[in-house]
Amino acid sequence: MSEEAQEGGSLQTAKDLFAGAAGGVAQVLLGQPFDIVKVRLQTTTAYPNALAAAKAIWKTEGPLAFYKGTLTPLLGIGACVSVQFGAFHQARRWFEARNLAGPAHKIDLSYGQYYAAGAFAGIANSVLSGPIEHVRIRLQTQPHDPAKRLYKGPMDCVRQLMTQGGGVARGLYRGQYVTILREAQAYGMWFTTFEYLMNADAARNKIDRKEVPQYKVAFYGGLAGEALWLASYPFDVIKSKMQTDALRPEDQRYKSLRDCVAQTFKTEGARGFWRGLAPTLLRAMPVSAGTFAVVEATMRAIN
Repeated sequence: MSEEAQEGGSLQTAKDLFAGAAGGVAQVLLGQPFDIVKVRLQTTTAYPNALAAAKAIWKTEGPLAFYKGTLTPLLGIGACVSVQFGAFHQARRWFEARNLAGPAHKIDLSYGQYYAAGAFAGIANSVLSGPIEHVRIRLQTQPHDPAKRLYKGPMDCVRQLMTQGGGVARGLYRGQYVTILREAQAYGMWFTTFEYLMNADAARNKIDRKEVPQYKVAFYGGLAGEALWLASYPFDVIKSKMQTDALRPEDQRYKSLRDCVAQTFKTEGARGFWRGLAPTLLRAMPVSAGTFAVVEATMRAIN
């Protein structure tokens, strides 16, 4: 590869990362209220449905409670979405170069390759998203009464996870195996769905992808968000259960990923793997729409 190509690739990766970070900020601000309802439904049976959970949070904890634990995802999710888009487009360019060098000499990716690129992005992202989401979930589910709170803030939560939870791997990264599974499946489907819808629109209307109207970009991004969660939600339920378990390993209800799956099925049946899906799908449309709209607009502006 020439020096000019390397420099061009590095610049494009930097643009991908910047656009992803902008999309990540939009994702957090749009999605955090829905996310706290989802986590409460996943980790307790105190609420019969999403509306009841939202009303109870508003009544007992106030409107600002819907943004509990926002600092961690605001800083972290921006980095996560940046990694997602940076890794996806890096993998996409690798597949394009491989396809171009092949016998057909065609640059276009198959949808299997889009899925693989998305799964790669999800796995790369899991290094950040695992601990970031763990801390956020702990803060979202702690008692509202200041006298009963378990953590003073994100850094105190990290400290307790490290000291009481068994260090980095067993404490901060608890539930990481299922996080990797969720991220690979989720972002494989997310990017594949969005790319399919964008490519189909461009082909149907005989236009370049850059000419697809922004409202359609947002709509297709929203549909991709629905596909993401429908494809990966049971993994997310198990992750939330493991990450709200007792801090000390000897006090934990779930001893492993397999044990958490078995106990969930035994006590809640198949429906237990889908608790909280309704608010998640309700959240997915605007959050994913906003993410792709902001990323696409940013990329069009800087390219």
